[in-house]
Amino acid sequence: MSNSSSISQFLLLAFADTWELQLLHFWLFLGIYLAALLGNGLIITTIACDHHLHTPMYFFLLNLSLLDLGSISTIIPKSMANSFQETRAISYSGCAVQLFCFIFWIVGEYLLLTVMAYDRYVAICKPLHYGTLLGGRACVHMAAAAWGSGFLNAVLHTANTFSLPLCHGNAVDQFFCEIPQILKLSCSHSYLREVGLLVTSLSAALGCFLFIVVSYVQIFRAVLRIPSEEGRHKAFSMCLPHLSVISLFSSTAMFTYLKPPSISSPSMDLVVSALYSVVPPAMNPLIYSMRNQELKDSLKKLIQSVFFQKQ
Repeated sequence: MSNSSSISQFLLLAFADTWELQLLHFWLFLGIYLAALLGNGLIITTIACDHHLHTPMYFFLLNLSLLDLGSISTIIPKSMANSFQETRAISYSGCAVQLFCFIFWIVGEYLLLTVMAYDRYVAICKPLHYGTLLGGRACVHMAAAAWGSGFLNAVLHTANTFSLPLCHGNAVDQFFCEIPQILKLSCSHSYLREVGLLVTSLSAALGCFLFIVVSYVQIFRAVLRIPSEEGRHKAFSMCLPHLSVISLFSSTAMFTYLKPPSISSPSMDLVVSALYSVVPPAMNPLIYSMRNQELKDSLKKLIQSVFFQKQ
């Protein structure tokens, strides 16, 4: 029987068994990763350089892009390296770091999306109080709370998970280190302590989800009372990108963890896990830039200024 003190590495789940399919996985993930780096990098640079975008909505969007870059950089590079090197191994400490970082980025992103729902609620339902409720200091405090909560969750879950004795081998049924898969390797009833922490975190996540739902119910009620069609269209355009992002994030995550065991299989689990952990950070910049003319105009000016300076 092995335990955590004798385990020096974990074996992650491979996407493919043949070298050709591993190369395909490598190039696919490389394309997704470069798209995420480019899209989020452009959003961060555009918002930072254009003072017209120094508003609460774009401040939160900048933070969201930073969190997206962090979350995708935690998973994809290691998965690509393993595919290219034809290995499944990740060191014990590397697994702990990956788990910590993933929880940090994901929790921070979900809480920031909750804050962004509040931003949209105030902008549409209480526009006269927008400057008061979402002043510069309030925005910084809310963003810092999201980042800080992510860090606290990461510390608690990582320390608790890797303090458990492991006696069911070192094969993780996932292509990255994840709490449920590591708990399956535990041989101690103390894993119930981590389950308790997970239940607490999920309860908080459910509270955030309900807050988002209630916020959008109020937003839609306010929008439908706007007399002009142009005003309704503008209001919906303000909310649609955020609503699309939160829907993509929540639906893929919930399907991953709540899908019936009868439809579960290793290959399907891999695809679904990639959908919620890899696709959203790459898609978010596209979702926001497609529906936001102000952001597209600022990005165009930035690219033109860089191009003409080089001329």
